[in-house]
Amino acid sequence: MGMGFQGALRTCVSALACVSFMGVSAAYAQQAGNPEQEMKQAWAAAKAASKIGPTSIELRDQATLKIGKNEAFIPQPAAGQLMHAMGNSNNPDMLGLIMPTSDDEEWMVVAKYEASGYIKDDDAKDWNVDDLYKSLKEGTAAANEERAKRGIPALEIQGWVERPHYDAATHRLIWSMAARSQGQPANDPGSVNYNTYALGRDGYISLNLITASDHVDADKPAVQKLLADLDFKDGKRYADFNSKTDKVAEYGLAALVGGIAAKKLGLFAVIAAFLAKFAKVAILAVVGFGAAIAKFFKRKPTA
Repeated sequence: MGMGFQGALRTCVSALACVSFMGVSAAYAQQAGNPEQEMKQAWAAAKAASKIGPTSIELRDQATLKIGKNEAFIPQPAAGQLMHAMGNSNNPDMLGLIMPTSDDEEWMVVAKYEASGYIKDDDAKDWNVDDLYKSLKEGTAAANEERAKRGIPALEIQGWVERPHYDAATHRLIWSMAARSQGQPANDPGSVNYNTYALGRDGYISLNLITASDHVDADKPAVQKLLADLDFKDGKRYADFNSKTDKVAEYGLAALVGGIAAKKLGLFAVIAAFLAKFAKVAILAVVGFGAAIAKFFKRKPTA
Protein backbone atom coordinates (compact mmCIF):
# COMPACT_ATOMS: atom_id res chain seq x y z
CA MET A 1 0.00 0.00 0.00
CA GLY A 2 2.72 2.50 0.92
CA MET A 3 5.07 4.20 -1.50
CA GLY A 4 8.14 3.58 0.64
CA PHE A 5 10.78 6.00 1.87
CA GLN A 6 12.50 6.47 -1.49
CA GLY A 7 9.17 7.09 -3.18
CA ALA A 8 8.34 9.76 -0.62
CA LEU A 9 11.68 11.44 -1.29
CA ARG A 10 11.07 11.45 -5.02
CA THR A 11 7.59 12.92 -4.75
CA CYS A 12 8.27 15.44 -2.02
CA VAL A 13 11.82 16.67 -1.99
CA SER A 14 11.44 19.61 0.37
CA ALA A 15 9.19 20.69 3.19
CA LEU A 16 8.26 23.74 1.17
CA ALA A 17 7.07 21.49 -1.63
CA CYS A 18 4.97 19.59 0.90
CA VAL A 19 3.21 22.78 1.87
CA SER A 20 2.24 23.30 -1.77
CA PHE A 21 0.98 19.71 -1.94
CA MET A 22 -1.33 20.52 0.94
CA GLY A 23 -3.02 23.12 -1.22
CA VAL A 24 -1.95 26.06 0.94
CA SER A 25 -1.74 29.28 -1.05
CA ALA A 26 1.30 31.51 -1.40
CA ALA A 27 -0.38 34.01 0.91
CA TYR A 28 -0.55 31.43 3.67
CA ALA A 29 3.04 30.37 3.04
CA GLN A 30 4.16 33.96 3.46
CA GLN A 31 2.14 34.26 6.63
CA ALA A 32 3.83 31.14 7.99
CA GLY A 33 7.23 32.80 7.55
CA ASN A 34 9.67 30.08 6.55
CA PRO A 35 7.62 26.89 6.02
CA GLU A 36 10.67 24.71 5.45
CA GLN A 37 12.30 25.81 8.71
CA GLU A 38 9.03 25.54 10.59
CA MET A 39 8.53 21.99 9.33
CA LYS A 40 12.09 21.01 10.20
CA GLN A 41 11.74 22.36 13.74
CA ALA A 42 8.36 20.68 14.17
CA TRP A 43 9.71 17.25 13.22
CA ALA A 44 12.71 17.70 15.49
CA ALA A 45 10.38 18.47 18.38
CA ALA A 46 8.16 15.51 17.50
CA LYS A 47 11.15 13.16 17.41
CA ALA A 48 12.39 14.35 20.81
CA ALA A 49 8.99 14.06 22.48
CA SER A 50 7.67 10.87 20.86
CA LYS A 51 6.83 7.77 22.86
CA ILE A 52 7.27 4.49 21.01
CA GLY A 53 4.96 1.54 21.60
CA PRO A 54 4.10 -0.77 23.03
CA THR A 55 3.28 1.51 25.93
CA SER A 56 0.40 3.06 27.84
CA ILE A 57 -0.24 6.79 27.41
CA GLU A 58 -1.87 8.98 30.07
CA LEU A 59 -4.54 11.20 28.52
CA ARG A 60 -4.66 13.96 31.13
CA ASP A 61 -6.66 12.91 34.19
CA GLN A 62 -9.29 11.21 32.04
CA ALA A 63 -8.07 8.00 30.46
CA THR A 64 -5.21 5.77 29.36
CA LEU A 65 -4.50 4.71 25.79
CA LYS A 66 -2.47 1.66 24.80
CA ILE A 67 -0.45 1.98 21.61
CA GLY A 68 1.09 -0.95 19.79
CA LYS A 69 4.69 -1.81 19.01
CA ASN A 70 4.42 -0.35 15.51
CA GLU A 71 3.04 2.99 16.69
CA ALA A 72 4.38 6.25 18.10
CA PHE A 73 2.59 8.86 20.22
CA ILE A 74 3.55 12.54 19.92
CA PRO A 75 2.27 14.54 22.90
CA GLN A 76 1.62 18.25 23.27
CA PRO A 77 3.12 20.75 22.69
CA ALA A 78 5.12 19.01 19.95
CA ALA A 79 1.92 17.65 18.39
CA GLY A 80 0.42 21.13 18.13
CA GLN A 81 3.63 22.48 16.65
CA LEU A 82 3.54 19.79 13.99
CA MET A 83 -0.12 20.36 13.17
CA HIS A 84 0.50 24.08 12.78
CA ALA A 85 3.42 23.42 10.43
CA MET A 86 1.08 21.28 8.32
CA GLY A 87 -1.36 24.18 7.97
CA ASN A 88 -3.83 23.31 10.73
CA SER A 89 -4.83 25.20 13.84
CA ASN A 90 -3.18 24.26 17.12
CA ASN A 91 -6.26 23.26 19.09
CA PRO A 92 -5.78 23.35 22.88
CA ASP A 93 -8.12 20.36 23.17
CA MET A 94 -5.68 18.16 21.27
CA LEU A 95 -3.97 15.49 23.36
CA GLY A 96 -1.48 14.30 20.77
CA LEU A 97 -0.90 12.42 17.53
CA ILE A 98 -0.48 8.71 16.85
CA MET A 99 1.47 7.54 13.80
CA PRO A 100 2.60 4.16 12.50
CA THR A 101 6.29 3.29 12.56
CA SER A 102 6.18 0.56 9.91
CA ASP A 103 7.31 1.47 6.41
CA ASP A 104 4.14 0.40 4.60
CA GLU A 105 1.51 2.48 6.45
CA GLU A 106 0.56 6.11 5.84
CA TRP A 107 -1.95 7.47 8.33
CA MET A 108 -2.29 9.74 11.32
CA VAL A 109 -4.67 9.74 14.29
CA VAL A 110 -5.47 12.99 16.09
CA ALA A 111 -6.44 12.46 19.75
CA LYS A 112 -8.51 15.17 21.43
CA TYR A 113 -10.42 15.64 24.66
CA GLU A 114 -13.50 17.85 24.83
CA ALA A 115 -14.71 18.77 28.32
CA SER A 116 -18.26 19.14 27.08
CA GLY A 117 -19.90 17.59 30.09
CA TYR A 118 -21.95 14.41 30.11
CA ILE A 119 -23.45 13.81 26.66
CA LYS A 120 -26.86 12.16 26.69
CA ASP A 121 -26.96 9.42 24.07
CA ASP A 122 -30.68 8.74 23.87
CA ASP A 123 -31.03 10.66 20.60
CA ALA A 124 -29.06 7.93 18.82
CA LYS A 125 -32.23 5.86 18.84
CA ASP A 126 -34.00 8.36 16.60
CA TRP A 127 -31.23 9.43 14.23
CA ASN A 128 -32.15 10.50 10.74
CA VAL A 129 -28.94 9.96 8.80
CA ASP A 130 -30.14 12.16 5.93
CA ASP A 131 -30.59 15.06 8.36
CA LEU A 132 -27.12 14.47 9.78
CA TYR A 133 -25.66 14.57 6.29
CA LYS A 134 -27.48 17.83 5.54
CA SER A 135 -26.16 19.35 8.77
CA LEU A 136 -22.62 18.32 7.87
CA LYS A 137 -22.92 19.83 4.42
CA GLU A 138 -24.25 23.14 5.76
CA GLY A 139 -21.63 23.27 8.50
CA THR A 140 -18.82 22.59 6.04
CA ALA A 141 -19.98 25.43 3.83
CA ALA A 142 -19.86 27.79 6.82
CA ALA A 143 -16.41 26.54 7.83
CA ASN A 144 -15.13 27.21 4.32
CA GLU A 145 -15.22 30.92 5.15
CA GLU A 146 -12.55 30.36 7.80
CA ARG A 147 -10.48 28.24 5.43
CA ALA A 148 -10.62 31.01 2.85
CA LYS A 149 -9.19 33.46 5.38
CA ARG A 150 -6.25 31.11 5.90
CA GLY A 151 -5.62 30.67 2.18
CA ILE A 152 -6.80 27.06 2.25
CA PRO A 153 -9.05 25.76 -0.55
CA ALA A 154 -12.71 25.21 0.22
CA LEU A 155 -13.78 21.69 1.11
CA GLU A 156 -16.53 19.66 -0.51
CA ILE A 157 -17.99 16.64 1.26
CA GLN A 158 -18.81 13.74 -1.04
CA GLY A 159 -20.75 11.26 1.04
CA TRP A 160 -20.56 8.73 3.83
CA VAL A 161 -17.62 6.38 3.95
CA GLU A 162 -19.17 4.79 7.02
CA ARG A 163 -22.62 5.79 8.21
CA PRO A 164 -22.89 6.86 11.86
CA HIS A 165 -23.30 4.02 14.32
CA TYR A 166 -23.25 4.05 18.11
CA ASP A 167 -22.61 1.21 20.56
CA ALA A 168 -24.69 1.99 23.64
CA ALA A 169 -22.96 -0.72 25.68
CA THR A 170 -19.45 0.72 25.26
CA HIS A 171 -20.49 4.33 24.57
CA ARG A 172 -18.44 4.42 21.37
CA LEU A 173 -19.44 6.33 18.23
CA ILE A 174 -17.98 5.91 14.73
CA TRP A 175 -18.69 7.74 11.49
CA SER A 176 -16.72 8.72 8.40
CA MET A 177 -17.14 11.22 5.61
CA ALA A 178 -15.25 11.57 2.33
CA ALA A 179 -14.17 15.04 1.23
CA ARG A 180 -11.96 16.74 -1.30
CA SER A 181 -10.66 20.24 -1.85
CA GLN A 182 -12.25 22.33 -4.57
CA GLY A 183 -10.12 22.19 -7.69
CA GLN A 184 -8.49 18.92 -6.71
CA PRO A 185 -7.87 16.73 -9.79
CA ALA A 186 -10.57 14.13 -10.28
CA ASN A 187 -8.06 11.28 -10.35
CA ASP A 188 -6.51 12.26 -6.99
CA PRO A 189 -7.86 10.32 -4.02
CA GLY A 190 -9.97 12.46 -1.74
CA SER A 191 -9.32 12.76 1.96
CA VAL A 192 -11.13 10.88 4.69
CA ASN A 193 -11.67 11.73 8.32
CA TYR A 194 -12.58 8.45 10.01
CA ASN A 195 -14.00 9.68 13.31
CA THR A 196 -14.25 7.67 16.52
CA TYR A 197 -15.44 8.87 19.91
CA ALA A 198 -15.45 7.48 23.44
CA LEU A 199 -17.91 9.08 25.86
CA GLY A 200 -16.93 9.70 29.46
CA ARG A 201 -18.40 11.31 32.55
CA ASP A 202 -17.00 14.81 31.92
CA GLY A 203 -16.90 14.82 28.12
CA TYR A 204 -15.49 12.74 25.30
CA ILE A 205 -12.23 11.69 23.72
CA SER A 206 -12.03 11.57 19.93
CA LEU A 207 -9.54 9.56 17.90
CA ASN A 208 -9.79 10.79 14.33
CA LEU A 209 -8.01 8.89 11.58
CA ILE A 210 -6.73 10.96 8.67
CA THR A 211 -5.91 9.07 5.50
CA ALA A 212 -6.56 8.98 1.77
CA SER A 213 -9.89 7.62 0.58
CA ASP A 214 -8.25 4.69 -1.19
CA HIS A 215 -6.50 3.65 2.04
CA VAL A 216 -9.34 3.89 4.54
CA ASP A 217 -10.37 0.23 4.45
CA ALA A 218 -6.80 -0.86 5.16
CA ASP A 219 -6.14 1.83 7.78
CA LYS A 220 -9.34 1.96 9.82
CA PRO A 221 -8.58 -1.22 11.84
CA ALA A 222 -5.70 0.70 13.42
CA VAL A 223 -7.92 3.41 14.87
CA GLN A 224 -10.61 0.89 15.79
CA LYS A 225 -8.02 -0.95 17.88
CA LEU A 226 -6.92 2.30 19.50
CA LEU A 227 -10.54 3.03 20.37
CA ALA A 228 -10.90 -0.42 21.93
CA ASP A 229 -7.68 0.12 23.92
CA LEU A 230 -8.82 3.46 25.38
CA ASP A 231 -10.05 3.17 28.96
CA PHE A 232 -11.46 5.93 31.11
CA LYS A 233 -10.13 6.02 34.67
CA ASP A 234 -12.15 5.18 37.75
CA GLY A 235 -14.58 7.99 38.42
CA LYS A 236 -14.33 9.27 34.83
CA ARG A 237 -16.37 6.59 33.10
CA TYR A 238 -19.73 7.25 31.49
CA ALA A 239 -21.40 5.07 34.10
CA ASP A 240 -19.95 7.24 36.90
CA PHE A 241 -22.21 10.16 36.00
CA ASN A 242 -23.96 11.81 38.95
CA SER A 243 -27.06 13.70 37.87
CA LYS A 244 -27.03 15.78 41.07
CA THR A 245 -23.53 17.19 40.70
CA ASP A 246 -22.24 16.74 37.15
CA LYS A 247 -22.44 19.07 34.19
CA VAL A 248 -24.61 17.94 31.29
CA ALA A 249 -23.56 18.92 27.77
CA GLU A 250 -25.63 21.49 25.92
CA TYR A 251 -25.97 19.11 22.97
CA GLY A 252 -26.65 15.46 22.35
CA LEU A 253 -24.80 12.72 20.53
CA ALA A 254 -26.05 13.76 17.09
CA ALA A 255 -24.10 17.01 17.35
CA LEU A 256 -20.86 15.02 17.19
CA VAL A 257 -21.88 13.98 13.70
CA GLY A 258 -23.67 17.17 12.68
CA GLY A 259 -22.87 20.83 13.19
CA ILE A 260 -20.04 20.58 15.71
CA ALA A 261 -18.17 18.04 13.62
CA ALA A 262 -18.63 20.05 10.43
CA LYS A 263 -16.73 23.00 11.86
CA LYS A 264 -13.70 20.77 12.41
CA LEU A 265 -13.93 18.43 9.42
CA GLY A 266 -11.85 20.42 6.97
CA LEU A 267 -9.14 21.47 9.39
CA PHE A 268 -7.73 17.95 9.22
CA ALA A 269 -8.51 17.27 5.58
CA VAL A 270 -5.85 19.70 4.42
CA ILE A 271 -3.06 17.37 5.53
CA ALA A 272 -4.31 14.30 3.67
CA ALA A 273 -2.18 15.24 0.66
CA PHE A 274 0.73 15.81 3.02
CA LEU A 275 0.37 12.28 4.36
CA ALA A 276 0.32 10.85 0.85
CA LYS A 277 3.55 12.63 -0.09
CA PHE A 278 5.52 12.88 3.13
CA ALA A 279 4.40 10.19 5.55
CA LYS A 280 7.45 7.98 5.28
CA VAL A 281 9.83 10.85 6.02
CA ALA A 282 7.66 11.83 8.96
CA ILE A 283 7.65 8.34 10.39
CA LEU A 284 11.40 7.94 10.09
CA ALA A 285 11.93 11.23 11.90
CA VAL A 286 9.65 10.18 14.74
CA VAL A 287 11.28 6.82 15.39
CA GLY A 288 14.81 8.14 15.39
CA PHE A 289 16.26 8.09 11.88
CA GLY A 290 17.65 11.59 12.30
CA ALA A 291 20.30 11.21 9.62
CA ALA A 292 17.72 10.36 6.99
CA ILE A 293 15.53 13.34 7.78
CA ALA A 294 18.54 15.68 7.97
CA LYS A 295 19.72 14.47 4.57
CA PHE A 296 16.24 14.96 3.21
CA PHE A 297 16.09 18.62 4.20
CA LYS A 298 19.44 19.31 2.51
CA ARG A 299 18.11 18.23 -0.88
CA LYS A 300 17.33 20.94 -3.37
CA PRO A 301 13.74 21.34 -4.54
CA THR A 302 12.87 19.98 -7.96
CA ALA A 303 10.01 20.77 -10.26
